[in-house]
Amino acid sequence: MRILKKSTVAVIIDIQEKLHPHIHEHEIIERNTRILIQGLEVPIIVTEQYTKGLGNTISGIGEVLVSPGRIEKIAFSCCDVPEFMEAVSLTRKKHIILAGEETHVCVLQTALDLLEAGYSPIVVADCVSSRKPFSKQIALKRMEQEGVVLTTYESILFELLRYAGNDTFKMISRLVK
Repeated sequence: MRILKKSTVAVIIDIQEKLHPHIHEHEIIERNTRILIQGLEVPIIVTEQYTKGLGNTISGIGEVLVSPGRIEKIAFSCCDVPEFMEAVSLTRKKHIILAGEETHVCVLQTALDLLEAGYSPIVVADCVSSRKPFSKQIALKRMEQEGVVLTTYESILFELLRYAGNDTFKMISRLVK
């Protein structure tokens, strides 16, 4: 399966102020996700889990997002939120890049539900994490067994780009150095 820009949307799941500091390697996840967002030239949907308790999207992520809109949820799976499914449907894209927290809860359930709904979820393994590394490891293994595609931020950015020798290539090359 080749992932093409014209058929792709990205989802940033629940990278929030009160949870993020407790996430394993949270600084790396923030840096990688910022690079991913800056290099993507596809629509991006952002979710926030129970903002009253977990706060808003962290500023380091929020400042690189073009769209200020967020979809608030209390369900673990983004797919259990009608507003989210409507937003995904409106994009008319079949490939859905996923990044965020926590891998073994919201990311896992969203990926599995998207798969069941006929979409092709692509989890960016170096842009997801959990509080415990083993939880992330098992979740990634399960997703892969179920048919979810795993990738890295650098790999997906260059796959969507397809060609070198243009301004976007130069920008992405600077980002991933």
